[in-house]
Amino acid sequence: MKKILALILALVMALSLVACGSKDDNDTPDDGDKTNTIKVGLICIGDENDQGYTYNFIRGKEAATEALAAKGINVEWVVKYNKGENDNCTNANIECAEEGCQLIINNSYGHEPFMLKVAGKSEYKDIQFIGCTNCASRSDDLENTHNAFANIYEGRYVAGVVAGMKLQEMIDNGDITAEQAVIGYVGAFSFAEVISGFTAYYLGAKSVCPSVTMKVQFVGSWSDATEEANAASALCDAGCVMISQHSDNTTPATMAQTKGAFHTGYNNDMTGVAPDASLIGTRIDWAPYFEYAIETVYNGGTIDQDWCKGIADGSVVMTTLNEKICAKGTAEKVAEVEKALKDGTLQVFDTSKFTVKGETVTHAFALDTDGDFTPDAEEAVFDGAFHESYFQSAPYFTLQIDGIEWLNSAYGN
Repeated sequence: MKKILALILALVMALSLVACGSKDDNDTPDDGDKTNTIKVGLICIGDENDQGYTYNFIRGKEAATEALAAKGINVEWVVKYNKGENDNCTNANIECAEEGCQLIINNSYGHEPFMLKVAGKSEYKDIQFIGCTNCASRSDDLENTHNAFANIYEGRYVAGVVAGMKLQEMIDNGDITAEQAVIGYVGAFSFAEVISGFTAYYLGAKSVCPSVTMKVQFVGSWSDATEEANAASALCDAGCVMISQHSDNTTPATMAQTKGAFHTGYNNDMTGVAPDASLIGTRIDWAPYFEYAIETVYNGGTIDQDWCKGIADGSVVMTTLNEKICAKGTAEKVAEVEKALKDGTLQVFDTSKFTVKGETVTHAFALDTDGDFTPDAEEAVFDGAFHESYFQSAPYFTLQIDGIEWLNSAYGN
């Protein structure tokens, strides 16, 4: 009888152990520990196939994911591609929120009004929303909205130096005259972000090629591969021997090569598609910001309302220099300029280096706080320079300086 009781007891204990070990691996731990995964939405105006703007965001996403994984934080991404600056963006934000995203990032300037429609809903007040390249968070009454950008004008200045050195080499070699050192710039819209960028680029070029001038053709779209190519072609036909761009696609690079001009790119290394034309490119590296923002939300912290970094912080980077076609000494000059930008001894918009209608600029307001594209709040000129992205991350430089000819304008989108 004792043997039978012992066997029954052993069987009961065995069954109990089996039951304890059959718990579903996906069950929430009894100790209340939080999961090490955060869900993040990313809403993109294009997709990675543009090999430019959205592709650059995807690179940042992947690098940040890897860096956070090394810290024990897993990121589950919900990515919405090809969402225009319209209610498709509104719907994409709602979808991300309903799918459980704790943080939602919108990657285009024109996404912000549609993002705000969703961020302001009471049911989404605990979700954090980021508008990249935007400025509304500093003036709205929402605690869950944030803006981020980077000092890309610094990278454009460096790219301009590379372009200017090539132009000066062409002059010195007798390939062109000083008057033929003309840059053509394909711009998306005549907004501060684009104006700031091409002005910085021109000033970089002028610092090493004093005779340089620039023509700007706006295409009225952030991403229209055909129109970008057409604009680059027209600029080459108008005598431009160097092409650059603030647009999302690689077609200005390929057109420059077709037309026998040189090129500097944006958002990606374009030497792969135009090896005989493209000298260098510059891009925002979104990985540092994504890593910071995601880790902050994961740990229950508060993201900066308005965030902006530059070359010194690794948030603006240059692509690999195409030394096969660059002017001799370019690599050394780039290193010199980058060092000066990092230590603050070089101010991109040094007011002694440019004029407007023949006059030195001594006064300019900075912020566009009401969305009418009219500067209206802070004095931006002090200590001998226009201080871009000093008061807010979004650019506000809109001066039309001498030496740059606007062939058209495009304000609306």
